[in-house]
Amino acid sequence: MTGPLDSWLRDKARVRADSGLRRRTVAIRENSVDLASNDYLGLSRDPRVVRAASLALHRYGAGSRASRLVTGTLDVHTELEDALCDLTGQCAALVFSSGYAANTGLLTAVGDVDTLIVSDRHAHASLVDGARLSRSPVVIAEHNNVEHVARLLGERAQKRAVVVVESIYSVLGDHAPLKELAAVCELHGALLVADEAHGIGVAGQGRGLSHQQGLAGHPNVVLTVTLSKSLGAQGGAVLGSEVLREHLVNVARPFIFDTALAPASAAAAAEACRIVRRAPELTERLHANGRVIAQALGIEHAPAAVQSVPIDSPELALRAAETLRHRGILVGCFRPPSVPGGISRLRLTARADVEFHDLTVALSAVRGVMAELGARPVEVVA
Repeated sequence: MTGPLDSWLRDKARVRADSGLRRRTVAIRENSVDLASNDYLGLSRDPRVVRAASLALHRYGAGSRASRLVTGTLDVHTELEDALCDLTGQCAALVFSSGYAANTGLLTAVGDVDTLIVSDRHAHASLVDGARLSRSPVVIAEHNNVEHVARLLGERAQKRAVVVVESIYSVLGDHAPLKELAAVCELHGALLVADEAHGIGVAGQGRGLSHQQGLAGHPNVVLTVTLSKSLGAQGGAVLGSEVLREHLVNVARPFIFDTALAPASAAAAAEACRIVRRAPELTERLHANGRVIAQALGIEHAPAAVQSVPIDSPELALRAAETLRHRGILVGCFRPPSVPGGISRLRLTARADVEFHDLTVALSAVRGVMAELGARPVEVVA
């Protein structure tokens, strides 16, 4: 017996299938060469990080057991917030259960009907959703266009404004002009929110793009981070002033009403912060592998962990990724609406812990599969 919901869901599934946009979860092979994950520095399996997580697991148990405002705040959460501040140069940090929760929590806490949110066209879905949930009027700025942001801020009718960007973008791997944006925001009395999800561990000797550009501790700049990429763990955080932290503790619903981050994840992320702070050579190794990927695939090198190959057909991109997966090589496949511009992409991550021999062998296979399928890169205007 089929109900009205099932019929509607099947119709939606047919549309996705016809468009080549059907997604599914697939368990990976443990012995695969991983050029797809966000574990940019290989810290998720680093013995020091695993040991920190294990010790916390035995000390605190599997879960935090409550929200941060009940009994969920543990010593390990405070240690993590201190480690994040030391890494990024920010004054205060507040840890959330995910990067998604950090972004939605921040924007809903600083937005209201009299606050204009200016969001970069390529901003991550969590920033988009946070802006939508904030009840703020939202305008979209052209990608990395400082002049357009300045015009939108200058024309606003609202008393307050927040500019929302990623420091390094997850698909194109390009850098936001944070220094110029911060200056424009200061001129127009606006706040700059920079999501450093793909900047931590990658830019500024691992300390992030904002630190590299001299913006650490800037009063008009707030950072969000995820702990699940370069830091190899799980969770997220907002970094800014002490007064912002106090505000979030009191009004950010994804913080107030969510169970605290699991202690093992918190301890793992704190140890990863300390490793990144002490070992900038990990970041250098990542960029060296990025240059190898770009040269091997004939694409422009992005100053990021992400190196992407634009493919004009989502079906071809998916077939290439699946063929490679069956051959033991993992690459990402990003298709609309996950990517800007309607162009699908094979997304390869330059991971610091992938050995040169394994990387070159895998890249040879990537070239071979693309040639077999006729999946040649296309020219894209960002």
